Amino acid sequence: MSKQVQKGGENSTNIQAEEVNVVQGLTYAEVRQVATDVFKANFYDLAGEAKTIAESRASQITEDFLAKLQAENPDGFSKAQDPDFQHALFTVQKEHARSGDEDLGSLLVDLLVDRSKQNQRDILQIVLNESLSIAPKLTKEHLAALAVAFLFRYTQNFGIGNHESLGQYLDAHCAPFAENIPKNQASYQHLQFSGCGAISMGSVNLENILGQTYQGLFLKGFDPEEITKREVSIGTDQNFFIPCLNDPEKLQVRANSKEILEKNMEQLNVPEEDRPKILALFNLGKMNEGKIKEKCIEIRPYMAQVFDAWSSSDLKSFMLTSVGIAIGHANIKRLVGEFANLSIWIN
Repeated sequence: MSKQVQKGGENSTNIQAEEVNVVQGLTYAEVRQVATDVFKANFYDLAGEAKTIAESRASQITEDFLAKLQAENPDGFSKAQDPDFQHALFTVQKEHARSGDEDLGSLLVDLLVDRSKQNQRDILQIVLNESLSIAPKLTKEHLAALAVAFLFRYTQNFGIGNHESLGQYLDAHCAPFAENIPKNQASYQHLQFSGCGAISMGSVNLENILGQTYQGLFLKGFDPEEITKREVSIGTDQNFFIPCLNDPEKLQVRANSKEILEKNMEQLNVPEEDRPKILALFNLGKMNEGKIKEKCIEIRPYMAQVFDAWSSSDLKSFMLTSVGIAIGHANIKRLVGEFANLSIWIN
């Protein structure tokens, strides 16, 4: 076993155990040096060009991480003195040094930045640590499946109010994965083996999910007389009734989902006797699943690929674990930049 020679500057503490160098009072340059030392001390020796390539990749992923950390969570620099975080950092360096895959590297950086925000050992920290180890075992097809499953099964964008904004949302969050969603059973068996999810007995159509999450975009509308006929005391209040998005000659309830509608009625103190009547109008003229699919494809033709992949694979039956959610979340976040905090889903 070779000996190590460690030199400590001011405000530093050197620890020989497990080849970890812990530094206090950290600057950007000092954290970079710690990261470099962690990699060199722990990565196995390679020969010839392979060694040069590995060191170059590790250096690049370290720079990418530090730049993103400085932009998103500069307080995270203090984590460089935490042994568990150093282990997470080395996992990222090691896996990128081995593969050199840029998309995987970007994903790992996002996961590591999220990991830097955790100040105590809780479920989220444990999940992120595990995700850093699992993600390198997945292909871009696996990662696409996790992103799409997470997007449609576990999220709702409250800012979507019309077909144009839905299309823009799909462009940013779904289109990048449309061509890579796997259909073969082996892909979902591997995701299940990796601890990212489970293939359940039941299934749900993507049309059904979209029809519930964004129901307000898929209504046929009703005649204005319905409001009078049903004796809705608030009348055609614009807080709750707008021209139908799919037929301007008719009206529809102004809400994307039942949950949002109920919340709005509560906040605006809608009379109790009106609430079930407005809910009934919200469900009046709902498009069937076939029409919902047609409308989505009309808005964005590439959605035909997504519907096909969903319906013809185990994706329709795949429920994500906490690790699958974390990886799916990070895979979307690396493309769109900003996304809701992971703690919403894992807490």
